[in-house]
Parts: sequence; C-alpha cells; structure tokens
Amino acid sequence: MPAPPTALRPLPLVPEISLFLADSSAGLFDAAGGEFRSDEPPPFWAFAWAGGQALARYLLDHPETVAGLKVHDLATGSGVAAIAAARAGAAEVAATDLDPAAVAAAQANAAANNVTLREQPDARPDVLLAGDVFYSPTVAAEMTQRLRAARRNSAYVLVGDPGRGYFPDRLFERVAEYPVPVPAALEETETLVTAVWRMR
Repeated sequence: MPAPPTALRPLPLVPEISLFLADSSAGLFDAAGGEFRSDEPPPFWAFAWAGGQALARYLLDHPETVAGLKVHDLATGSGVAAIAAARAGAAEVAATDLDPAAVAAAQANAAANNVTLREQPDARPDVLLAGDVFYSPTVAAEMTQRLRAARRNSAYVLVGDPGRGYFPDRLFERVAEYPVPVPAALEETETLVTAVWRMR
C-alpha cells in the first residue's frame, strides 16, 4: 500500500518526541485511494495512535518502569513507545512489527530522537509494551496469547488502549489514563480517553 507523505512533527501528548507522521487531515487509506488491500498492511506507522502516545507519556513520567531494563515494544508501529522507553533510561529497547515498513519508520523516528532501537528482541525481556493492538478479533487473540506468554515468563506487560472493542480488560488493571488528542480523520473524534494497563 503506498505510504502517505510524512513530516517530522511533535506529538500532542508527548511533545518531547517528534515522529515522521502523515498530516492530521490524512486518513489511513488515503494514499491507496481510500481502498483497503489485504496483500499489504496499511501504513499504521505513519500515525501516532492513542495507545502508543499514552504508553509513551506514562514511561516518560514514570521512568523507573523501564530504567536499566530490557524492553520489547511489540507491534511498534511508529516506534513511539519504544523511543519513550529508550529516553526513560531502558538498558536496551527492541522494536518489532510484522510490517517491515513500520520497523524502518521506527528506526528513522528513533534516529530523529537520538536513541537507538534494536530489531531483535531479547528472548526474555523485562518489560513488554503493546500500544493499540486490540483493533480486530484475530489480532487481539494473537496479541493476548503473546502477552500472556511473556507474563508467564515474568515480564512486566504494559498496554496502551483507548477502549478498542476487542480489549480483554479482565486480564489487566488500569495504571493511568490520559485524554489523547487525535486526528479526527483517523478516529472520528478529536480526543480519545486512553488508558495504560498492566497485565495481571
């Protein structure tokens, strides 16, 4: 799927971090003429989703959560949570995504913020991050399985979620909540109340 044009912009909730993002008037499928194509993932990485911004804000405000630890940002998208973890003093941060374009975007965003992200995660990270990953039944089921496996391996699991329909809240407890400014073209609203959740 063609990528929308991007420019380096500070984030509304996390102005300490700037990312290469699409214009706020752009929609997820605009670069593809408004069509979804299943053969290529949409350019999720070109947008700062509410869950990732909330995670980033939380980590910058609570650096002790990741300081000196090995962190893996799963389904990193733009890399915002991974960048925040690195800025908060994590010993190492890996940013992975099924979409190679997202990994490339996260690396470019990391460089723009003067931090380094690994592409290969530690087999047993201390902290696992996931922002906005419960947007479809299939993805939510797969993510829940991966997060629970990490939790069983003693990882501290943090998720940012703005109330997506497939979020398994029974498995989590809320640790913070933020009103996140979001592009109306993306979310059909200008603010999403977004929580950071810790897996039980």
